[in-house]
Amino acid sequence: MTGHPYGSAMASAATVPVGDLLRDWRQRRRRSQMDLAHDVGVSPRHLSFVETGRSRPSPEMVLAVARNLEVPLREQNALLLAAGYAPRYAETPLDDDSMARVRTSLQRMLDAHDPYPGVVIDRQWDVVLANASALALTEGVPDHLLGPPLNIFRISLHPEGLAARTRNLAEWAGHLLHQIDRAVRLTGDRRLTEIAAEVRSYPNIAALPDAPVEVDPPLLLPLVLDMDGTDVSLFTTLTTFGTPRDVTIDELAVELFFPADDAADAHLRATH
Repeated sequence: MTGHPYGSAMASAATVPVGDLLRDWRQRRRRSQMDLAHDVGVSPRHLSFVETGRSRPSPEMVLAVARNLEVPLREQNALLLAAGYAPRYAETPLDDDSMARVRTSLQRMLDAHDPYPGVVIDRQWDVVLANASALALTEGVPDHLLGPPLNIFRISLHPEGLAARTRNLAEWAGHLLHQIDRAVRLTGDRRLTEIAAEVRSYPNIAALPDAPVEVDPPLLLPLVLDMDGTDVSLFTTLTTFGTPRDVTIDELAVELFFPADDAADAHLRATH
């Protein structure tokens, strides 16, 4: 989450016309030109001209289309650059002084969540902050899986990682694979695409059968981990910032794990 202040947006915008980028996002979201044009407030003809390069969109139109298509802030910068305009959103490293309040607030939330595990992850699901309970889950995991960066998909699915301790691996792996596929669709992120291919190549994941259809499924899919010889069931929540104006903040999410039953609650509290 460091480097150029506008990240990878500069590189992608340098070679691809803005019309091609807008069309790609529209098709990725499965929207027609007529439907999108109506929502944005322009004519389908004008949107068509923009996509084919016959018309140059204003920065306001670029952002209106991007927001309607729920394009992440990083890619909104790329669209603006491709159209010949300055990026709108900065990308501030999380360890920057100006992010101190955000960083402190996130860590305070994680620490208050103890004895239950909690992490803050970025766009590629790399862990950027964690509480003590979450770090305890990594005990015994080989160093090559701990990074940096420590990636949730790798450590959860690799046969030497948490997968070896996951009692319901078929169901949990199916959930994580759905999550990474959704993230790839939403962002088009190249590294996420590479991670998706990597975790699917793990022999334990490749060998998994399709998860059976449950007749009476639980309200929430639990993660069932062997913790010191005790099966502990957890469910998870993901929380994002509501009004981000910075690429880094836009890409952060807080993942909190909660005990799925009284036994799990008692175990986590006893080992805290």
